[in-house]
Amino acid sequence: MKMSLRQIFAPALLAFALTPLAFAAQANPHEGHGSDVDREAFHQRMEERRQEVYDRAGLSEEQQTALNELNAEHYQAMQTLREEHQEKVADILSEEEREALKNAMKEVRNEHRGEGKGHGRHGPHDQHEDNVEIDSE
Repeated sequence: MKMSLRQIFAPALLAFALTPLAFAAQANPHEGHGSDVDREAFHQRMEERRQEVYDRAGLSEEQQTALNELNAEHYQAMQTLREEHQEKVADILSEEEREALKNAMKEVRNEHRGEGKGHGRHGPHDQHEDNVEIDSE
């Protein structure tokens, strides 16, 4: 069976494009922060992006429906997994320890935020050769 490049790369493109949806399937870390309007706008933008990917990939309505159903199942599975994980963490750590862990994770995340700006640069010592000026006489 001979497959075209489109048939080979369409699933990869789709998986790449749907990655943000997988992250969105995890619980919103800002739950309770922001309005329902913000949440609706976010979901609307995600739906528009998903449709754009489907259109670019040339997927049929049946394929789109099947993928949407699969994504909904994945979302529910991720929610269940997250709840199970939280229960197991609660078995290991007290409420105070969980709060301390949460705060420590937030501090580390905030400290590391902004690092790596510049797409591939990792600080002032990571200079590219094309940025070096050469005196030519």
